[in-house]
Amino acid sequence: MGGATGGAMMRAVVQVGYGGPEVLVPTEVPRPEAGPGRVLLRVRAAGVDRGTWHLMAGRPYAVRAALGPRRPRVPATGLDVAGEVVALGPGVSGFSVGDAVFGTARGAFSEYVAARADRIAPKPARLGFEEAAVVAVSGLTALQGLRDAGRVRAGQRVLVTGASGGVGTYAVQLAKAFGAEVTGVCGPAKADLVRSLGADHVIDYTREDVTAGGRRFDLILDLAGSTPVARLRRVLEPDGTLVVAGGEDDGDWLGLGRQFRALALSPFTRQRLTMLMSRQSRAGLDDLAALIEAGSCAPVVGAVFPLERVPDALALLTDGGARGKIAITV
Repeated sequence: MGGATGGAMMRAVVQVGYGGPEVLVPTEVPRPEAGPGRVLLRVRAAGVDRGTWHLMAGRPYAVRAALGPRRPRVPATGLDVAGEVVALGPGVSGFSVGDAVFGTARGAFSEYVAARADRIAPKPARLGFEEAAVVAVSGLTALQGLRDAGRVRAGQRVLVTGASGGVGTYAVQLAKAFGAEVTGVCGPAKADLVRSLGADHVIDYTREDVTAGGRRFDLILDLAGSTPVARLRRVLEPDGTLVVAGGEDDGDWLGLGRQFRALALSPFTRQRLTMLMSRQSRAGLDDLAALIEAGSCAPVVGAVFPLERVPDALALLTDGGARGKIAITV
């Protein structure tokens, strides 16, 4: 979260181990300061993303190797953020105190956070802080999955699995904005949501196996993370593109088995099989903001919790009950 300032304290949620939501503990910690290249934000809202769940659970286990074997060495948690600039660190330009911004910053579940200046951008004027706080992680993943990895084009038939989730709700809207015919896969309780986002077709995965039908797609953005690559290829056009992004159910160690299998097979087929590792950047945030201001996509906030109830928010995400994104108010 950055270096502490003069004894000032703030409310925050920290991670004391790996496991379920019980490892996320509301407490008081020293308030950070704006170091070189960083901007101190007063957090108005934060977002709950799947990456925060991975850090909380310590899965895949490679997470623990990187962050600490028994507990994270840095206990700050939360990534998606929206707030107001209160101080600029050395070397920072382009922002002023009082600016409303959104982006990512490790330790977003807190009253203040020190954000890298190249990972925040001006908040879209049409969004409130709760909405802006759920844009960066999922919106960038959807945009990069479709535009950069998927090379989506107008007129293509696009399949989005996990269409009602945090990334999926953006992906459905963006694919439509890019001129595609969109099919979304989700559960029955969220089919109405996916239709409302503009999906041309909605498949209930509890009643129909999309990989067993006769439909074929030019681009598949796989966010659900459980369907074998071989089955997805059955409904991919001979020269189509498969982007594997989801990996929750693909092993406890690396969680990337399906992605690596797709990459290994791609040179031996006309189909383009690739993976997505999303990147956080100011340029990407500016692109998202422009799409939002143009009305091409909007955040879907399905639930809002106060800071002290971050564990309840993660429990809702874990149970699969979230519709779109979950916001945290500070």
